[in-house]
Amino acid sequence: MNSFDADVQLAVQAAQDKQALDICVLNLRGSGAFADYFILCSGSSTPQIQAIGEAVEERLHRNGRRVAHREGRGGAEWYLLDYGFLIVHIFSERARLYYDLERLWRNAERIEVAANGDRQAEQRSASQSGARSLGGSQAEPEGNAAQ
Repeated sequence: MNSFDADVQLAVQAAQDKQALDICVLNLRGSGAFADYFILCSGSSTPQIQAIGEAVEERLHRNGRRVAHREGRGGAEWYLLDYGFLIVHIFSERARLYYDLERLWRNAERIEVAANGDRQAEQRSASQSGARSLGGSQAEPEGNAAQ
């Protein structure tokens, strides 16, 4: 596991700690994308969206990562943290449906993340869908992002 993978796991754990909804990691390595990973998750309220973003930023900061760019603080429906190799997108449920990044990057390897660290559900989901679960075995990426 490289240090980027460890940072992705830390960011996911921070989001889980704040009860983020529908956490998904997209592995964009090898796709020519501007980042190696996207983490996508939702919050059910503006304060929760902000709390998730602050928790992710704090956890990665303690691990030596500094956010290069941040967008969406203070009431926005989309909070973005850009670490260069990793971009964390925290949406309201409405904004997530509207922007639909999962569809836009549908050819990326999708790493399933179960709510609150339910590893058995992650592994079931990965084995049923062919996707990899966070912390599970690696699968080959499916291809480039849709154009």
